Amino acid sequence: MISFANAKINIGLNIVGKRADGYHLLESVFYPFPLYDIIEITSTESANKTTLEITGLDLPIEDNNLCLKAYHLLAERFSLPPVHIHLHKQIPFGAGLGGGSSDGAFVLKMLNEKFNIGLSALQLEEEAAKLGADCPFFMQNKPLYAEGIGTDFSPISIDLSDKFLVLVKPEISIATAEAYQHVKPNSSNDDLREVLQLPVQDWKFYVKNDFEEGIFDIYPIIRKIKLTLYAAGALYASMSGSGSAVYGIFPKPVDLTTLKGLGEVYYPKEI
Repeated sequence: MISFANAKINIGLNIVGKRADGYHLLESVFYPFPLYDIIEITSTESANKTTLEITGLDLPIEDNNLCLKAYHLLAERFSLPPVHIHLHKQIPFGAGLGGGSSDGAFVLKMLNEKFNIGLSALQLEEEAAKLGADCPFFMQNKPLYAEGIGTDFSPISIDLSDKFLVLVKPEISIATAEAYQHVKPNSSNDDLREVLQLPVQDWKFYVKNDFEEGIFDIYPIIRKIKLTLYAAGALYASMSGSGSAVYGIFPKPVDLTTLKGLGEVYYPKEI
């Protein structure tokens, strides 16, 4: 069984509060981006435990890998046999693209199908929330407005299918914990859901990512990427999530080979 686990971008990201338990409250729109990790799950009758193999990008195998956590989450409840998980990593990590969360969510879906567990879409979302805040998004995998700690989703009408999206990932990788050290909760003056109904070219006046200010001070190259995307004709550009990737929304396909010196350029690829 093979699946293609896509990335996401954040359109707007307001950090509006912090709970007593340390979790931050946010407002953001999650939007699928067609850049994919490839996951294959096979039965391993001769093995006595589940194994994980990672190819592609150089990501170390750790016990807290969300593919393994997803397996153990369901295995404990439903007595699943061991499997071999092959993850071909193409989504950059430490980039704010949700690659790890997507991998975990897709493994849940794949195991549910492979072993006929019978969990509903809602039940899969509940299981995904146990893995991490971003994971439930990838169960619906459509534009959603997120609030709370990032697990409370509601529908939102945004369609960028007539636009051309491009990602630029510098060599820097940013841990989410590091990004939160440099952000201060602050209520937003604008309702993100309302301003995103404006023309895309107007978003730059109202739609912001609260992580950018602190991250730009530490890593000026990320600010430079954003400005370069605007100079190349982007209608809107922003860092995604807690960084370090920056995306640009263009009215038509554009050649950004001039950005190669700033980072890896990713163009959308449909499966």
